[in-house]
Amino acid sequence: MAKWIPIQRFWTVYPFVWVVCGTAAVAYGTWRGFAVEDMLVVCSFALTGLTIGLYPTRKMFTEWAHEINQGVERERYDYPRAHLAFCGASVLAMSAAAVLLTR
Repeated sequence: MAKWIPIQRFWTVYPFVWVVCGTAAVAYGTWRGFAVEDMLVVCSFALTGLTIGLYPTRKMFTEWAHEINQGVERERYDYPRAHLAFCGASVLAMSAAAVLLTR
């Protein structure tokens, strides 16, 4: 991901996103009565699905990051709906695989 989005702020924030999502999944799972191991599997599969889902947009992210690093600010960044649908589908598919795996 750091190669796709060459912005220092993203490099420092993305690992924290993984940690926060994992902590939230474990906390939610504990509250709902699920095993900690199962929630970690679901969280890791969902974040892997997110990474896979963002793959088609990597060139666009790289272009936008270079523009941001050069000081260019756009009014709006158009994200293709097909890419968004693929990202959502990959997260849902990986989450479903994780649920099936943990049963």
